Amino acid sequence: MKKQILFSVFEFIIFLCFHFLFFSLGIEAQTCDPSGTIPGTTPPPGQCNQDNNADCCVEGEVYTTYTCSPPVSDNTPATLTINSFQEGGDGGGASKCDNQYHSDNEPVVALSTGWFSQSSRCNKFININGNGKSVRVLVVDECDSQVGCDDEHAYQPPCRNNIVDASKAVWTALGVPESEQGELDITWSDA
Repeated sequence: MKKQILFSVFEFIIFLCFHFLFFSLGIEAQTCDPSGTIPGTTPPPGQCNQDNNADCCVEGEVYTTYTCSPPVSDNTPATLTINSFQEGGDGGGASKCDNQYHSDNEPVVALSTGWFSQSSRCNKFININGNGKSVRVLVVDECDSQVGCDDEHAYQPPCRNNIVDASKAVWTALGVPESEQGELDITWSDA
C-alpha cells in the first residue's frame, strides 16, 4: 500500500512538472479567436467580380476578421477555395508577394492572414493533399482575413482564417472536375 501511494505521489509530481513546462514554453494548445468585425457595404455597380462564384459583400452584414490561423503542422487541415490571380480576375489586385498577376495555369495560392505570416511564406512552396492527390504550389499572395468589402479585395468579404485560395491549375492537378471546383477539405504543409 505504501509503495502504491508513493508511486501515485511520484506520478502526480511528474504531471505537475510537465504541466508547468508546457505552460512556461507556451506549448499548450493554440487557439485562434476572432480579432474583430467589419461592416458589409454595397459594392459600386459592376465592381464586385463574381467569377468562380465569389461572394460579394452585403450592406448590413457583419463580417468576422482574424489576425491568426489555426496552428501549422505536417498535415494542417484547411479549406481549398478557387481564385483567379489574373488581371481582372476575382482575386482583386496584384499578388502581394511580387506585385504581379499570375495565369490561371500557374499552380499558385494565397494563404489566410495567419498562415501568410506577414509575408514569411512569400515565394515559398507548400504541399497540398486533397482528393487523393498531392501537388506542390507556390505562395504568391495573402487571402486577407482582416479586411475586405473594398476595391482592393474585389468587394468580397474577408477570408476565413483557414483558407488556401488556389488557381485553377491547382484544382486541375488535384483532379477535381471543373463542375465541382469551389471548396474542398484539404491538408497542407510547408514544402
